Amino acid sequence: MKHAFAAFVFRPAGLPVLLAASSLLLTACDSTPREREEAVRNSAREIDTVANRAGDVLKRVGSRAARWDSVSRQRNRQPLDNAATAAFNQELLGSYANVEQLTVTDLEPAYVQLLRETRAKRRTWTQRDWDYATAIFNRLNARYRAIRLDLPARNELHIKALQAEFTALETGRDLKDLGAAVKDKPADRQ
Repeated sequence: MKHAFAAFVFRPAGLPVLLAASSLLLTACDSTPREREEAVRNSAREIDTVANRAGDVLKRVGSRAARWDSVSRQRNRQPLDNAATAAFNQELLGSYANVEQLTVTDLEPAYVQLLRETRAKRRTWTQRDWDYATAIFNRLNARYRAIRLDLPARNELHIKALQAEFTALETGRDLKDLGAAVKDKPADRQ
């Protein structure tokens, strides 16, 4: 019958672990109670310092996120300019710009056109540009709800996928902007 200790010691990986544990025990035996108390105080001080720094970072990030949210809410309360809305509508929808007159056969191509333009231009858009694009998207969605019962199932499914893609692109931009707003910049670190 082999002893568990013998199997542990003679394994190649077990010997260094055993030696490290032995040296820790010997070191602990060689220290005085005062030295051990000092080591505990130093460890507690280091933990407190790390916790305080983490708390400071969380406060900064939280205040920046709140500021970003406040600016976003304020921007959303501002009405969209009618001329800019019309220009965006024409730019994003092209020949499908008259949303209220779209037919069952025109609705899916209108969504395709909106998504094509959104994919092409989204990287250069500001949050306000996204507000205009979202207003156009919402108008398309209202038209979709009005004529949805007359749409073929395959068109309806494709439109749902395009709606999900637009929402994902918009949410991605919001997350990117929020991440940039809360990011710790070198000048902000203490």
